[in-house]
Amino acid sequence: AGLHVSLMVDCSHSNSGKDPLRQPEVLRNVLQQRKGGREDLVAVMLESHIHLGTQAASPSGLKYGVSVTDACLDWEATASLLREI
Repeated sequence: AGLHVSLMVDCSHSNSGKDPLRQPEVLRNVLQQRKGGREDLVAVMLESHIHLGTQAASPSGLKYGVSVTDACLDWEATASLLREI
């Protein structure tokens, strides 16, 4: 159709093996590909929250700032990555 291809890479989920601590590795790989000429890579997505990890929803209460869905990087790691890139 003559459209320009644009890809956003999700650094979480399957790309990191659902391990939030591997998201920086995925991000750096995407950046290397971009630096190597991959102009179709235009965005990345990180799973991030206030605190690292995930928790099950529980009637006994939840820890503030921890995801109840996907495991996330904590804010300090996310801020550090944003400064790096």
